[in-house]
Parts: sequence; structure tokens; C-alpha cells
Amino acid sequence: MVFAQNVEFEKANFKNKDGLKEAIFDYEDGDYYYSLSPDNAELALSFYLKAYKFNPSNAILNFKIGLCYLDSKPLSKAFDFFDSAYKLDPLVNPRYNYYYAKAYHKNLQFDKAKELYELYKKNMSSDENNMMLKTVKRNIKECTNGIRMVKNPVNVSIKNVGPAINSEHLDYGPVVNIDESMMFYSARRPESIGGKRSKMDLMYFEDIYWAEKNNGEWQKSKNIGEPINTDYNDGVVGIAPDGNTMILFRDNNGGDLYYSKRHGNEWEKPIAFPKPINSKYLESSASYSASGTRLFFVSDRPGGYGMKDIYYCDIDEKGNYSNPRNLGSRVNTEGDEIGVFAFADGKTIYFSSKEHDGIGDYDVYKATYKNHRWLEPVNLGYPINTPDPEVFFSIGASGRNAYYSSDREGGLGKQDVYRITFLGPKKEPSYSTSEQLIAVNDVIEADVESKVKVDGSLLTLLKGVVTDEVTSKPVEATIELIDNEAGKIIATFQSNSASGKFVISLPSGKNYGFAIYADNYLFYSDNFEIPEFEEYHEVTRNVALQKIIVGSTVDLRNVFFAYNKSNIDSQSKVELDRIISLMKKHKKLKLEVDGHTDNIGSAGFNKKLSLQRAKAVVNYIVAKGISKDRFAYNGYGFSKPKATNATVEGRKLNRRCEIKIIDK
Repeated sequence: MVFAQNVEFEKANFKNKDGLKEAIFDYEDGDYYYSLSPDNAELALSFYLKAYKFNPSNAILNFKIGLCYLDSKPLSKAFDFFDSAYKLDPLVNPRYNYYYAKAYHKNLQFDKAKELYELYKKNMSSDENNMMLKTVKRNIKECTNGIRMVKNPVNVSIKNVGPAINSEHLDYGPVVNIDESMMFYSARRPESIGGKRSKMDLMYFEDIYWAEKNNGEWQKSKNIGEPINTDYNDGVVGIAPDGNTMILFRDNNGGDLYYSKRHGNEWEKPIAFPKPINSKYLESSASYSASGTRLFFVSDRPGGYGMKDIYYCDIDEKGNYSNPRNLGSRVNTEGDEIGVFAFADGKTIYFSSKEHDGIGDYDVYKATYKNHRWLEPVNLGYPINTPDPEVFFSIGASGRNAYYSSDREGGLGKQDVYRITFLGPKKEPSYSTSEQLIAVNDVIEADVESKVKVDGSLLTLLKGVVTDEVTSKPVEATIELIDNEAGKIIATFQSNSASGKFVISLPSGKNYGFAIYADNYLFYSDNFEIPEFEEYHEVTRNVALQKIIVGSTVDLRNVFFAYNKSNIDSQSKVELDRIISLMKKHKKLKLEVDGHTDNIGSAGFNKKLSLQRAKAVVNYIVAKGISKDRFAYNGYGFSKPKATNATVEGRKLNRRCEIKIIDK
């Protein structure tokens, strides 16, 4: 190298004293903002470059500008300024080789980065050894991992979601509901509520934005407004699977989590989660399980395995939280685990960590719960993960599309939201997988055969709209999901009052009961028996609820009998108890219970069997305290089929009991 003369910011070196004074102020402002946080690199850089324009021959200033370009764009300029700093003073900083290695590392030149890390480690002083040995060892391991992962990329596509979502400002932290029909994310834009700026980085406080998807395209996003957004930072970190409960973070009390429920198109004022979720420590992200009965969250409270750990609390039918449980040492490390997201299958979480086998900074990992324990987390691979931080990964129930934010080259702004599409093995594409993860930008399309075994997304997405049978207007109804084998309600949801929409995840391998009810309506019930290895598909059930008037009928699709017998199965309890609750609420209600069969067997046998089954339903309810004077019952055998008896599915629909309102 050709070495140059290092020029200090001193009066003796400059004739323009006023210019020197201004340059020193700019230099100091750059130092101030960078000292607050490396996240302020772009702001610090704006001041350093002003000082550089006055004096481009100062080694330390060139080095600091190189540091800023490590955390901003374009990364290539970091090399230029590091080179200039070295030419001006080869001893400019004891960590020069470390940061030059970091530039190669972030540029995916893992071999060169590893070589320089090793050189730095070999020559560092005892003080540097005490402070940096652990870090540089991790960096060397990341480079080793990076060499391996880049040779075996995951077959994915990563696309910028476009100007409907992204702007020239910071747009980040996307979360989608279970069917990807809604997206919520955070942004720092001039039109923020209150229009105030942070003193730390001079940027506008963050607000929450949202968008809907129509015909496969994201519509123009909107500021969600008050009462969700305030004059200060409001960041979305989670959304319930049905899209009707939002989790947000506010930096109150050391950092707390809040929730807000949606009724129709209106959001309630956010409420802080109670203890044991929030504490006097930092709680930074959270995610509901698919059933809504468990909340995963991140906290740096004492007693964990590291700095920030992932915990969970179970939620009972009254909304009470169990004591927090740490996910354990397989998932949590001595460092930070952040950005937790619970997948729709009820047994998988995604999160980001620096301490597992990554390739640099935060990588996204998947952990699965099996045989009563969390298995070792799996890195999602390159190019989903890079040497830059990948955080707040959100994935739809189909497992085909995921979302995260990145500040990669070619975006619309400082940070943008991207969609990851999992393509599966190149030769045999699979479009219904949850484990095929993604990450290729618009410039580098993965054109490789995946080396990773891809498992199917074993769940069924049940969605629909609840309306009034007569008016066809949307109804806000309660939806119960029942484990028929256990005979208990496992989750409760609400349809949206403005749209009537609902969406529920049904992990494969269960016999589910399903009931919808609302005030002054007769309930609707259905049954879904999903085989253990049933792969992802969607089922639509649009339900028109009947008012409680004489003549209204409903099939009892979750009342079960032994084959060719009238004994009521224990799995029928939840459905029959629902009838009891209905009759207790409506004291004058009278019902007729009718039994029906398919056409297998003689007419006489089926008529007798259907009558006995109807009577068994009445006897069960009467035994629970409802007067027998409020009932009539009949058996119709196979004389009133609802479907053809020529198919298995048709015969199943014909084997039923139904209730009909005969007086109110």
C-alpha cells in the first residue's frame, strides 16, 4: 500500500478556522449518535461525512465512517474507508483486522473473513483477549457455517412486497394472520400519530400499519390510528391467528406487552398484559398459539438461561394465565432469543438467535415440540438467513409464504418488508409445505435443488363467514372447537362482527367438533375427522344461523352412537350440554328431537333404531334437570335423507339426530 500523511483536527493543520470548528462539531455529533447505538449508524454517518468533506485525511474518521457503512448501505464503501484509514495510520485501531473481517463476513466472503478473524485472534492483546475472545470465536464458527450453507442453499424466492406496504422510510416487523389475509407491521414515517421524533436517532416514533389482501395482492396499507397508535413508539409484535387480537410493544415500565381486541373494524384501547406476562423487566415480543390457549413471550427476567429467553403461559377458559415456563436449554441460550412466532400446527415455533449455529448476527430458527420436549432448533438456512440480522419471521398456515423485513440493496426504503416463498425440491415442486423456508432476493434467485428434507404442513385451515339466515348480514358469533375424543372444548373464537369472517387451524390427527352460536340464534354444529398425516388444505364453511323461532332446525353432528345401537357415546357430552344451556336460557323453549339413519338394513330396524336414539338424547337432557314436558321425539329411519345413500359421505350425513323448535 502507498501510505499517506494522517491529518489531525488541529488548528495548526488548517487555515480555515471556522471550517475546522464546524467540522469538529460534526465529528462530535457523529460520535454522540454512534455511541447511543450502532442502530444510529446512518445518522452518525451523515455527520461524519460532513467532517470528512473538510478533512478526508484523518485515519480515525475514515475508520469510523467504515464502521458506519458496516451497518448501512452500501457495504462496499466500508472496504474503501477501512483501506484509507490503514494507509493513513496502520495502527489506527487495535480491532482493525476484526472489523475488516466483519466487512468480508457481511459480504458473504466467509473464507477471507475467517482468515482475518484468525489473524486478529492470534495478535490481540491481553485486554482484547478478555473482551473479544468469545465473540471472535463465535464469528469464526459463523464463517464455517456460512461456507457450508452457501454451498447448500434452500430453494426459495424472496420478493419485495412492493409500494403498497413499503415506503422510502423504515418498514419492518411484519406479522400475518393465519390465512395471510391481513398484515400488520411497524413503520417510522413523518405522518406518525403526534409527529414527534426520538431524541436518540432523530427519527419519527414508530406507528403500526395494516393491510388486507384481495385477489392475491396486498392492498395499500393504512396507519391503524388511535387508540392503537400514540404520540410515542407503538410496535406490533404479534397477531392472533384469527386476526382479532393484536399484541404490541411499548417501552413503558422497562418494556411491556399490550393487547387490543378488534370488534368489527374498531380496535379497543390497548391493555397491558398482567403478571405473570409483564414484569419490571423487559418483555419484547409474544405470539399466541393457534388455539389461542397459550402465549409464548420473550423476557429478560432473572432465572433464565441467558439474556432474553422464550417463555410460555397457558390460558384457561376464564382468561387466567398459568405460571411462566421457560422453554429450556435446547431453545434458550446464554445470549438473546427474540421475535418468537407460533406456527399454526400447534407444535412449532420460529424465533431469532445469535447463539445457535448461525452465519452472523440474528438468524431465524425453527423448534418443534415432540414427545413432551422441545427438539434442537434448526437454522432455516441461506439465503433466508444472512450475516445481517433476520428477526420477526412470520409464516402463514400453508407454510408456503413467510414474511420478514430486511435492509438489503434494491429496496424502496431504509428497511422493507419481503415475502419468502418456499419452492421445495427443484425437480419435484411441492406447494403445500410448512418447512420449506425461503430467502432469495430479486437479484439472486435460488436455482438449486434443495438439500433439505421437506415435511408437509399437517393441518387443515377452516374458514368461512357467519351470517343471519334471513337478512344475510354478518353475525358476531362464538365459535367453539371441541376435541371429540376427549369430550372437551379446546379453544374458543369469535367471528368478526363487521364481516362475519372466521378462520381456525385444525392440526391433523384429531376428531374435531365445531359449534357456532350467538344470542337469540339456534346453534350450528359440524364435525371434522382429520387423519394424522393429512397435509395442508383449506375448508370453507359459510354458516347461516337461524333465529330462535318455531320451525328452526339444526343437525346434531357431534352426537355419536355405538354402531347399530342407541347408546350415546361419551364424546357427545359437549353437544348435548349445549342444548341444556340453550333450554336453561330460554325457559319456554320446547324441542322435538328426530332420529334419522342411512338405508343400510331394513326399514323396520332403522325406524326403531332412529326412535331409540332420539329418545336417548331426550333422556340424557332430562336427567340433567330439564323437564320432559318440553320435549317430543320421533324416529324416521331412512325416510328423510339429507343426501344420497349411494356414497359413504352421503350415508354419514343421513345418520343423524336433529332438533326442531316446536314452541317458544
